[in-house]
Amino acid sequence: MHILEITDDTLKQAAQLIRRGGLVAFPAETVCGLGADAFNPVALARIFEAKSRPRFDPLIVHIAAPEMLEKVADPGLLDSAERKKLDELTARFWPGPLTLILPKRKAVPDLATSGLPTVAVRLPAHDAARRLIALSTGAIAAPSANPFGRLSPTRAEHVLAGLGDKADIILDGGPSQVGLESTVLDISHGQPRILRPGGTPREAIEALIGPAAFDTAADPGTGIITSPGMLKSHYAPRTPLAAHDLQTICGIPGDDGIALLFFDGPSRNAWISARNAEGLHEKEIVIAVLSETGDLLKAAAKLFETLHELDRRGIKQIHAQLAPETGLGIAINDRLQRGSREKKFSGLPSRL
Repeated sequence: MHILEITDDTLKQAAQLIRRGGLVAFPAETVCGLGADAFNPVALARIFEAKSRPRFDPLIVHIAAPEMLEKVADPGLLDSAERKKLDELTARFWPGPLTLILPKRKAVPDLATSGLPTVAVRLPAHDAARRLIALSTGAIAAPSANPFGRLSPTRAEHVLAGLGDKADIILDGGPSQVGLESTVLDISHGQPRILRPGGTPREAIEALIGPAAFDTAADPGTGIITSPGMLKSHYAPRTPLAAHDLQTICGIPGDDGIALLFFDGPSRNAWISARNAEGLHEKEIVIAVLSETGDLLKAAAKLFETLHELDRRGIKQIHAQLAPETGLGIAINDRLQRGSREKKFSGLPSRL
């Protein structure tokens, strides 16, 4: 297993590996991906094997340029209103952390789409990711580069710790800037539906194309999953995680061996004030904050990074504070709730 700094030569080496059916872990503005040739079923099978990922969970196909879209998706099957939304969304949000669900081309193997007639497509904003895709086959299928269900990686070191030698090489592009997976939006039929909240806020999408339903769970009748990240349990650290609102987390006693992850500095200060008489200085408590000022962009970028750090501390329990349910806070809360072993929350409302 090799971690390689990104250069022209290492990108060419990685692209050659992908063309030969290899697996390459690469950086993106969202999280690190584990990529294979989107048109090679054998290579795609290696992704599922490396991650221990169930075959019913579809992959996202990453493209290098807008003109590659019609190689993997068939916009001609959309009606005029859907096609208009597609044009508006790609003009506004690509490249960037938005994945679109569209009718697929036959050239995309069923393994990439879990047998569904639709394909999830994204044009990443990370320059090295686009260069890698362009140098390979023009389309790379890539989930996050971690064992299935675990914390998503935002650094090359996270990939190595999670997957070991299961990727042929790991490209090191530094920490992810967004730090959360892409938003997944289905525009393939009827009203647009957000299947996974992520790096593109719902408010921005709706300001452009109008109302979008929130549909982040598997079909209750068939159990079919149309997007990554729809399982109830996902994004979990090895350490037990529980997610709380501010009032609840401020009432948690300062026991030895716990970690407290606060959304902002004032929330941390409120907890410390409430616990002042408990001799906290004598106890082994880890306290972390996503953003001192409550900046949602900074908090999102730091979420997985901080959870990885806490997971390495050998503590008994992580208690995390939920973010405000607006903008990127919705995606932060989605990850915390799906990673929590205490499923206290039934999901987000259909409208904000």
